[in-house]
Amino acid sequence: MSFISMKVRAAFMVHGYDEQNREVVEQINEPEFVEKLVRVERIQSVSEKYVLVTSSHGRVAYWEYEGGLIALKARLRSAGLLF
Repeated sequence: MSFISMKVRAAFMVHGYDEQNREVVEQINEPEFVEKLVRVERIQSVSEKYVLVTSSHGRVAYWEYEGGLIALKARLRSAGLLF
C-alpha cells in the first residue's frame, strides 16, 4: 500500500443519484486544511484544485488540496507513483 501526505479540506461529497439520475451532492466547504495520509489507491482523479477520492458506502468525495497540480505530479513522480 502506498500513501501520500496531503493538506486537504473536504469540498463536497457525492452520495449517489436521485430518481431523475442526477447526482446527490452535499456541499461541505470545511474552513481549514488538515494534513492527511491518503492511500494512493483511493485517488480517482486530480485537477488543479480538487482531488477525487473514493469514500465509504460507494460514495466519492472531492477534496480541495494545497500545492497545485504541478507540485503534486512532481511528488508522485519522484515517489515512482506517476509514469
